[in-house]
Amino acid sequence: MQDIHIDQIDRKILDLLQTETGITASAIGEKIGLSQSACWRRIQSMRDEGIIKDQPVILDREKVGLNTMVFAHVKLTSHGRSNVAKFAETVSQYPEVLDCYVLLGTVDFLLRIVTEDIKSYEQFFFESLSQLPGIQEVNSSMVMTDFKHSTALPIR
Repeated sequence: MQDIHIDQIDRKILDLLQTETGITASAIGEKIGLSQSACWRRIQSMRDEGIIKDQPVILDREKVGLNTMVFAHVKLTSHGRSNVAKFAETVSQYPEVLDCYVLLGTVDFLLRIVTEDIKSYEQFFFESLSQLPGIQEVNSSMVMTDFKHSTALPIR
């Protein structure tokens, strides 16, 4: 993996891209004292290097009817541990699963799942998640209140 250098100007650009939705290269340049073209070149370079992966639109999950968020801790059977990649690949196909992390510790995976309501999660759990081979145990935690959710990294 090559060493990528990010200077203070790049950090300012990244911070603005994360925190000000739809900001243009011209507006960024104005804020940090760069020309539009110099700013655009830096942004393009960071895209080419893979530092900037995407600029997604962030939706309010509740306003689009996804009122239930669940964190599911999944433990695989000892036989299933050899199939970690297969489980991750399969669970990634479900649109309800927003995030999938492999963990060290007493459980193997942490999934962040959204559904319309608890009944929808129950259906997803019984018809999809619990049917996957190699699952020993799933512990689900329902989110009551979402106080902070961010996709912005602390670039300072």
